[in-house]
Amino acid sequence: MAKYYVNKNAQANGDHEVHKSGCLWLPNAENRKYLGEFSNCEDAVEKAKDYYDQVNGCYYCSNDCHTS
Repeated sequence: MAKYYVNKNAQANGDHEVHKSGCLWLPNAENRKYLGEFSNCEDAVEKAKDYYDQVNGCYYCSNDCHTS
């Protein structure tokens, strides 16, 4: 199980990216929301949708969930 976070700040395209703990692109603590521990990025992305309508997985740490 890995700890996942969502970026509170949207990317230029409107996506709030989901990151795994340890990702080089993990936002600073004040710019991320802890989602919980998940065995896959799909579940973390679904949790992030509780907070944001437009969510995407990080290209680097959650590539299976990266769509745009």
